[in-house]
Amino acid sequence: MAGSTYGKIFQISTWGESHGAALGVVVDGCPAGLLLSADDIQVYLDRRKPGQSKITTNRREADQVELLSGIFEGRTTGTPISMMIRNTSQRSADYGEIANCYRPGHADYTFDAKYGFRDYRGGGRSSGRETAGRVAGGAIAARLLQEFGIRVTAYTLSIGPVKIDRDKFDPSVILTTPTGMPDLDASAMAEAYLADCMRNYDSAGGIIECVIEGVPAGLGDPVFEKLDANLSKAIMSIGAVKAVEIGDGIEVSIRQGSQNNDPFRMKDGKVIKTTNHAGGILGGISDASSIILRAHVKPTPSIFSAQQTVSRQGEDMELSIKGRHDPVIVPRAVVVVECMAALTIADALLLNVSAKLDNLKKIYGR
Repeated sequence: MAGSTYGKIFQISTWGESHGAALGVVVDGCPAGLLLSADDIQVYLDRRKPGQSKITTNRREADQVELLSGIFEGRTTGTPISMMIRNTSQRSADYGEIANCYRPGHADYTFDAKYGFRDYRGGGRSSGRETAGRVAGGAIAARLLQEFGIRVTAYTLSIGPVKIDRDKFDPSVILTTPTGMPDLDASAMAEAYLADCMRNYDSAGGIIECVIEGVPAGLGDPVFEKLDANLSKAIMSIGAVKAVEIGDGIEVSIRQGSQNNDPFRMKDGKVIKTTNHAGGILGGISDASSIILRAHVKPTPSIFSAQQTVSRQGEDMELSIKGRHDPVIVPRAVVVVECMAALTIADALLLNVSAKLDNLKKIYGR
């Protein structure tokens, strides 16, 4: 299967299925000498793993990472870093009834149309569980970015109709609220909304916002390798994401240029912008402002209400999905968005080394 590798220099290749023996990732292109431990990766995987609250699936997985290569005496060696996360709580029998039909909102039909064969247990390769490998790889990218003072922070902006109040924004609670919201009051309202969805055998969508701070000006290339284009591709590659915004996003379409342009001025000998409608990227290249993006996530397609579908034999039928499913994807996807953004910025950072002759002269002492 093509399409399981992302990045040009800092590159990840994920592998595994939802109900296979394990999932994992191979990270290639990470510079040698980076201090790295399993704990640096585990803290990210713990944010993604299931079964942590009443608004996530009750599938119990430790998601314990096993480092197989690429680390020696606590530092990266410059060789491929291979990591594995074993599946320990599969209940494949839950999926027996959908082996011969297509779940609405899932990739069952399109996967079958492409390959003529599919692993129906939890969606196989199309399962959201595939993102465990992305998170493990993204954790290493985030660790690399720390060396350059670059920080990636994602959080839940909204769930269904409930949106955070920016005046109550508290970054210290992002990792403690079950919703991933940085607003305790909004989180409580979102939990109540989700409880109603669950009582009605339904699900909810939402928006994840991601802020990348400390990015220097000059990352990304014009035309086909724009930084915002690559970030959009990275975020859109997450299965449940249906739209991505950079900066003010769709709001810019109703403005005039005088309202949307970000004025420049000098401060402490540096060029800065007085506003950031562009979201930190101009002409596909970072401008040293905070990069801001939003991912719009669809409702979980696995709902317990009866739905109309067809069988593989082309017969109309009704389906009631069983098994263990998240009533909302957003809270567990927050760290996935964060990690895909980190991977993109890390790759852009390494690619940018060759942009100027002076950079190469500094490296090789010329």
